[in-house]
Amino acid sequence: MIVNKVLSNGIRVVIETMPNVRSAALGIYVEAGSGYETDRQNGISHMLEHMLFKGTESRSAREIARETALLGDDMNAYTAKEMTCFYGRVLDEQLPVMAELMGDMLTHSLFAEADLQKEKGVILDEIDMYEDSPEDLVQEQLQKLVWGNHPLGFIISGSEKQVKSISREELIAFWKEHYTARRMVLSVAGNVEPEAIYTLLEQCFGGLPEGTPQKRLEAPLYRPARACFHKEMEQVHICIGFPGVSHTDSKSYALSMMNNILGGSSCSRLFQRIREEQGLCYSLYSYGSSYHQTGIFQIYCGTSVENVEQVCSEIMGAIKQLTLEGPEQAELEQSYFQIRSELLLSMESTHNRMNHNARCLVYMGRLLSIEEMLEELKQVTRDDVVAYMEEFCRPELASGTLVGNLEENPELENQIHLF
Repeated sequence: MIVNKVLSNGIRVVIETMPNVRSAALGIYVEAGSGYETDRQNGISHMLEHMLFKGTESRSAREIARETALLGDDMNAYTAKEMTCFYGRVLDEQLPVMAELMGDMLTHSLFAEADLQKEKGVILDEIDMYEDSPEDLVQEQLQKLVWGNHPLGFIISGSEKQVKSISREELIAFWKEHYTARRMVLSVAGNVEPEAIYTLLEQCFGGLPEGTPQKRLEAPLYRPARACFHKEMEQVHICIGFPGVSHTDSKSYALSMMNNILGGSSCSRLFQRIREEQGLCYSLYSYGSSYHQTGIFQIYCGTSVENVEQVCSEIMGAIKQLTLEGPEQAELEQSYFQIRSELLLSMESTHNRMNHNARCLVYMGRLLSIEEMLEELKQVTRDDVVAYMEEFCRPELASGTLVGNLEENPELENQIHLF
């Protein structure tokens, strides 16, 4: 049973009862992220996520950590382009304790100056960690490249310079503007009684100011672009990108099927051809990222210097072949059943049900059942996949980023133009 209600201050709430489990998951989804920042603010959403764990009027950071551990240590948060999420999964009997703790963090955090300065050091280390991961770097830089100065192109964590410059006053102003009821969704799934949980959430979150709905930005203009980045390493990391679609675009189902067939699974054409048959790489995959107004499709591969040219040729060749010939019926059926299995199995998790329901409300404005999604996927035909690729995967729309040792292998600068 799913109950969809609204708190007195305007927070959207969705509660799904799963009576045969002992756990309960709670997620707080705030429409705040790098996609809603200015260039001056870039990184502030991520910093705010960190600071909400650093102490409230009634709890120190150590006390928050201790209570989290007592709840099973399964409480965390993340910042994305268009949302920040605080979530946790506990035994059903402990849900009131976790809800009160999260409510306190969201409404009564102190943002002490000393804590802010210390946390900046932590975030700078986190930025360095991602900079040291060429797999992350090559994919993030592609989005930054094709969307330019649009906020969706911003790196979520911000730069070292931006992180150092954010003041406590700016942080509090951003918190007051974005952490309001009309920009939040609360999602609960598990062994819960909806009316009791609704009352609990009203007590814990009903005091947040109503605010206004998040203003949607215009969609960024996708500009095909290519760039190389130097890092001293043995491998070369490649990311090839094409424009994608938003969450609400009906073409998203064709994208899901196309992605699974092209590079989104171990049975995909790219994985089987490039890794299994030719042994040209270890890691290769594709995926689509969708947002409110737009999306992007990306293919990643890590390979050796001597294999870059062949890998790029194989990837572009597979895209051309799938566009011209379309998928085989057996591929469509296999992809449907694989996606179906993944979705249905994932829905046995209280966390995944919580997340699915919340994201539907944030991006669709309504709840979307798994059965409805599967029915839409089942209707995707060969012609739908071909039409999608003819529109979005044309060679002239291809973008690319490459990370490798350019000093020892200067020829890599030219190979970024192989596709």
